Order: sequence, then structure tokens, then C-alpha cells
Amino acid sequence: MNSGAPFQSVGVIGGGAWGTALASLCAANGVETTLWAREDAVIRAINERHENTEFLPGVPLPAGLKAAQTLGMAATSEAILFVVPAQYARPVFADLRDATHGAATPVALCSKGIEQSTGMMMTEVLGAVWPEAQPAVLSGPSFARDVAMGLPTAVTLAAADPGLGARWMATIGAPHFRPYLSDDLTGAELGGAVKNVLAIAAGVVQGRGLGESARAALIARGFAEFQRLGVALGAKKETMAGLSGLGDLILTASSPQSRNMSLGIELGKGRTLSDILGERKTVSEGVATAGAIHALAEKAGVEAPVCEAVAALVSGAKSVDEIIAALMARPLKSET
Repeated sequence: MNSGAPFQSVGVIGGGAWGTALASLCAANGVETTLWAREDAVIRAINERHENTEFLPGVPLPAGLKAAQTLGMAATSEAILFVVPAQYARPVFADLRDATHGAATPVALCSKGIEQSTGMMMTEVLGAVWPEAQPAVLSGPSFARDVAMGLPTAVTLAAADPGLGARWMATIGAPHFRPYLSDDLTGAELGGAVKNVLAIAAGVVQGRGLGESARAALIARGFAEFQRLGVALGAKKETMAGLSGLGDLILTASSPQSRNMSLGIELGKGRTLSDILGERKTVSEGVATAGAIHALAEKAGVEAPVCEAVAALVSGAKSVDEIIAALMARPLKSET
């Protein structure tokens, strides 16, 4: 693969933990990096203390990283890393298009979810709102703190244009952060969305004390659902078995550090969703994505009982005990 020239400037849209970690990567690579955040406290802390004390406390950030509250300051960059949660993405895409006057800006989508109201993936929302933008997808097993602390991480960078992908890899790649290039945007996006839903289910299993055997079985059967849905939507099997699919699922459904798994653990203990979300600053994308994934599966004629169960749980349609009983009572069948 031909190596690309890194982008000279990058705007990172979203000042949470993941956006901050990606901005730190770019700035450490010598790229002029501007991080847009809504929170005044985040902007002040990054510019004055070189730390995101709200969402990534205790992690030093490069002195060259700048934070801005004005979207236009980040939008003037050569390329954009988009890290706004999926359910809030559409109006921000519109604002970015206005700020760039409809420029054909490279935009790497780093949010993992599906728009609940439309069932559209982030590339589809971007294409509808900002059709001139050049999309890529960054996805894979990566906790923000691990990346920001320089721990070894590998991810998928999907782009239809290999030249664009090579430039992104040169911009964000580092000795501890290894992106692998793919041309399968659908597979990379879908993996990032489905794994959040399955991580909630894995957390419920742990929170309910059902044992490691049950959690392993759930992850395996959940991955089978993801493969069926991916094939129906045109994703490549290699992508689904790779970093942005199986890799991300293993991480997110195995560690309470995952926002989605930790939420599932609390649901499994019998707590209400509203109480859990009321205590959190961060977004658990799987809550909003569960219903969208279930709807996608139904539309595609794909059986997805685990995702359906999570959708029923977070919507309040069924209790944990009802869902467990229903899953275990399903007819016995061939694994394949």
C-alpha cells in the first residue's frame, strides 16, 4: 500500500474522552489540531492545563492541542475527525457544511451508532446532510484512556478511496496506535453499532450473576446475529471477523470499563435505566441503537433475538427475567 501524506491540520468535533484521545494522537504527530467542545470547562482545562478534567482526567495532553467553542475554528481544518454521539450528529453535520460552505472535506466518522429516528448509519446521515464531504470510518477495539496513555491499540480505518485512507493512516498512526485499511465502510460502521447493543446484553448477564459460560454463549450468538445482518446489508465477512467487528465486540462485551457493558451490569442488578443514565455524564450509544438495529434486522428479514431482547429491555417493554426466560425457551436448532 502506498503511504499517504498526513493532513496538515485536523479539526476534532466532540470533546469527550474519545475525541480528546484522537486529538491527542494527531497533535502528538505534529498535526495542527483544534478540538471543538461544547463545555466551557473542557475548553479551559485543555487550553490552560493541557488536560480534559471532565472526561479524561489525569491524562496529560500535548501542549500543541488547542480547544475551541466556535465550530468554525475547527471546521477550517484540512480534515475532520467527527466524534459527536450518533443521535446528535445530524444538526452538527449541517453546521459543519455551512461553516465550510459545502466543501469536499475529508470526514472520518468515529461515532458508533445508528440514528434512532431514521435507522440510518452515520455515512448515510453525512451523505444526506453534507453530500460533498469525503467519508471514512474509524472503528475498532479502543478505549479512549488506553489510546491517550499510549497503550498498544489496533483499529480499522475504512475508506472507499485508498488514497484518502492512506492519508488518514499517516495522520493518526503512531507506534502504539495501528490502523488497518479497509474499503468496507458498511462493515466497519455496523460492527461499531451492533457491539454496543451486545455489550449491554453481556453486562446484564454479568449483573444478574448468570456466569461466564452464559456470557461467552451470548457473545458468540450475538456475533452470529451481527454476521447475518452484515451479510444482508452488504458488509464483508472479513470485516465482521476483524478489528471493527469481532475485535470491538470482545473488548466492549468483556470489560466493565465499557460504558455499554457497565450499563448492562446495572440493569442486570435490577436498577432502572433512568436512574443509571441520570448518574452519567457520558453517552451509552447502545441504548438508542438497540431499537434501530432491531428495526434494521426486521426490515432485512434477519433473525436477531439478542438485539431484539435488548431493544425490549431498554424500551421498558420487558423485564430482565422475562427476556432471559424467552431466550432460553427458544426452539432448539442447528448452530449454522
